[in-house]
Amino acid sequence: MSTSKVIEAAPAAPPRARRLPRAACFAAITAILVLFQAASSALAPMYVVYQRLWGFSSATLTLIFAIYVFALLGSLLVLGSLSDHVGRRPVLLAGTAANMAALAVFLRADGVTALLAARAVQGVATGIALPALGAGLVDFGPPHAPGRAAVVNGAVPIGALALGALGCGALVQYGPDPTHLVWLLLLGALVLAVPAVLALPESSARRPGVIRSLVPRLGVPHRLRGDVYALVPVIVASWALGGLYLSLGPSAVLAVFKVASHFIAGLVVTLLCGTGAVTAFALLGRSAAVVSRISVTLLAAGTAVTLLGTVTGTVLGALAGTVVAGVGYGASGLATFGVVARLAGPADAAERGGLFAVAYTVAFLAYSLPAVAAGYAATRVGLHTTVVVYALLVILIAAVAAVTQEARAGRHG
Repeated sequence: MSTSKVIEAAPAAPPRARRLPRAACFAAITAILVLFQAASSALAPMYVVYQRLWGFSSATLTLIFAIYVFALLGSLLVLGSLSDHVGRRPVLLAGTAANMAALAVFLRADGVTALLAARAVQGVATGIALPALGAGLVDFGPPHAPGRAAVVNGAVPIGALALGALGCGALVQYGPDPTHLVWLLLLGALVLAVPAVLALPESSARRPGVIRSLVPRLGVPHRLRGDVYALVPVIVASWALGGLYLSLGPSAVLAVFKVASHFIAGLVVTLLCGTGAVTAFALLGRSAAVVSRISVTLLAAGTAVTLLGTVTGTVLGALAGTVVAGVGYGASGLATFGVVARLAGPADAAERGGLFAVAYTVAFLAYSLPAVAAGYAATRVGLHTTVVVYALLVILIAAVAAVTQEARAGRHG
C-alpha cells in the first residue's frame, strides 16, 4: 500500500490594501484640502444668522472666529511636524476624524458655547491636517510638472475659502434650515474622504523623535531662513485682510451698506478669495519677485478703493476694490505658500511638515489677532469706523511689505 504525503497548505497571505496611483493621490489630497478650507469658511455667512438667533455682540462673533485660529495655532505648534515622524496617512485620518466631530457639534449647536466648542475642535483638526496636506502635495507632485504642488498650495486654499463662503451664503439665503443643512453636507463630504485617505500610500517614512517633536517649537533650516523670512511681511498684509473679510466682512455688508441678502454678504468673501485663486493660477511661471510686487501693490490699491467705497457708502465701489484686493490676495498666496512649496521640494522630506507649520503659524497669527481686535473695537466705536481704521492699517502693512520686498530685490539684484 502506497503512502501519500499530505502537504499542509500554508495559510494564504492577506491581500495587500489597494493603494491609489500617484496622480490620484495628488488629486485626493487636493480635494481634502478644499474640504478643510471650505468647512473653515462656511461659518462666515452664518455668523449673522447665529447672531440674530442668540443675540451676541460683534466681540463675541470675532471670539468665535478667533478661537478656531488659536486652536489651530496650538495644534500647529505641537503637532505641525507630526507627519514627518509617523507618516502622512495617520495624521490625515486623525485630522479628518476631528473635523467630522466638529461638524457634528455644529449640527447640534444650541448656543454660543456649542459654537465655541465646535470651532475649537475644528481648529485643532485643521492644524493637524494642513502641514500634512501641504507636504503630501509635494510628496505626490507630478514629476513632469514640478511646479504644480506650489500652485495648488498657493491657490487652492484661497479658492476653497471662496467656495465655502459662496456655497454657504447661497444655502443661508435660499436653502431650507441652513444651520443644519450646511453641516450635514460638509459632514457627508468628509465621510467620503475617509476611504480616500486610507487608500493613500505612505509617502513619509517613520522616524524617531516623535515625542520630542511634540514640544512646541518652530524652526526653519538655516539655509532657508533668508527666503522664508522675506515672505513674512507679505503674509501679514494679505492674511490680515483675509481675516477682516472672513470675520466681519458679511456683517459689514449687511450693516454698513444696508444690504438684506445673505448671499450678497457671503459674496464679498468669494470675490476676495475667488479672484485670488484665479490670480494665483494666472501668475503661474512668473518670478517670485514679480509676484510679490504685484501682491503688495494691489493689496494696498484694492483696499484703498474698498475704503473709499465704504466711506462714501458705494457698494459697487467697495466690491470693485475687493476684486482688485483679491488679485493681490491671490498673488500673495502664490508668492508665499508657492515659494514655501518650492523650498520644500528639494528639502529633506522629514523637514517638509515643519516648514509648512512655520508658514501657517505666521499666516494665522496675522489672520486672527487683528480681527479679534477689530471685533472688540466694533462694539465700542461701531462697525463702520472699525472697518475704516482696519483698512488703513492693511494699506500701511502692505506699503511696508512693498518696501521690504524692494530692499531685498536690491540686495540680490
